[in-house]
Amino acid sequence: MTAGGGTGAGGAGRPDRRTVLADAAIGVLADAGMRGLTHRAVDAAAGVPLGTTSAYLRTRQALLTALVRRLVELDQGELQELGEQVPALRTVGELVHGIAALTDRRLTGEGRRRSLARYACAVESVRDPELREILVPRENAGRAVVRAFVAARGVPDPEGRTDTLLACIDGLVFDRLVCGGGVRQDEIEGLVAAALRGPGGAPEQPSARPAGPWTPPPE
Repeated sequence: MTAGGGTGAGGAGRPDRRTVLADAAIGVLADAGMRGLTHRAVDAAAGVPLGTTSAYLRTRQALLTALVRRLVELDQGELQELGEQVPALRTVGELVHGIAALTDRRLTGEGRRRSLARYACAVESVRDPELREILVPRENAGRAVVRAFVAARGVPDPEGRTDTLLACIDGLVFDRLVCGGGVRQDEIEGLVAAALRGPGGAPEQPSARPAGPWTPPPE
């Protein structure tokens, strides 16, 4: 599994050995689960000599910690990129479309494997405070764009509404990983409408727009 990202002693543009091992560990966890995540399995997935992973990440805890840190790095990079592509959302339809693009990324290809690994780590973190701390949601451009849009609609507690909306979207992704299928646009519209509902007011209705790959709105 190659997932882009950190560079180091391997040279400009090349991931360092720990990053290579962490990427391989994400793939092993996605494919084989927690019980299949071993130093030997990571060696094989990374295509390195037997014993390499244990030399760099001696314990299982060290392996898990490196894996989770890399997952967060990749997730943050993805959300930062999405947020930078559209610095200001103008309509509910644009917000729905952007969320649909994110859920599609998280349910297909390498994004799906990362999602499988992420949820396995989330369950593990219930008994591991160190992992739980690493997995705490962090600020990024994507979150900031959603929060700014919610705040601009004048709803109470935009920070809390944003957290709840994103948690619900995360729950839909988890459900589809387990049960199959994709996240429907009407499901996203319903969650967005709930997030934008103010006291005694009706939420803004999304404009008709098909879900699909995200494209920034025209200038």
